[in-house]
Amino acid sequence: MPLAPPPGPPPAPALAPALAPALALRIDRSWDGAPAAPEEQATVRLQRDGSGLRLEVEAPFHGDPSPACAPGPTWALWEHEVVELFLLGADDHYLEVELGPNGHYLVLLLHGVRNITRRLLPLEVQATVTGARWTASAHLPAALLPPGPHRVNATACHGLGQTRRYLAWTPMPGPSPDFHRLEHWPAVVLP
Repeated sequence: MPLAPPPGPPPAPALAPALAPALALRIDRSWDGAPAAPEEQATVRLQRDGSGLRLEVEAPFHGDPSPACAPGPTWALWEHEVVELFLLGADDHYLEVELGPNGHYLVLLLHGVRNITRRLLPLEVQATVTGARWTASAHLPAALLPPGPHRVNATACHGLGQTRRYLAWTPMPGPSPDFHRLEHWPAVVLP
């Protein structure tokens, strides 16, 4: 009787699906284009997943007063310490997502400049303050994303009164901070 061949190497383990590359937006300028100090710069990362976009924020914690409500959907969050993502699609439809360091957030759908069509939309947000920095993450379902092609901007605001700072990934020219100048947002290919 012939001998059986020696056993071969074990089968290779299945590889995990590769993650799509992330788009990193470094918020390193004031709203009008002046360089921001390194200690106040923030980063927004976008990464496509199977059902939408993963949004991650990493920012300095300035310790501004938190909104006077429980974490969750919060109207007028832009008046507090916040990092914002603006995603413009076809026909001036856009999404605005604001995240605060203590778990407050605001999700708006707009059609045309400041014309809100849906507000205070639900979102699963995880936010953590660690020393002088904070991070937040959220999943943006595909149903919230405007159809492309896309233009984007990311901003950060902190401080009170005369010391309030308005920072942007892409500066917005004009006499005062206005992050809804859609024509200045650069075109991007979402990851």
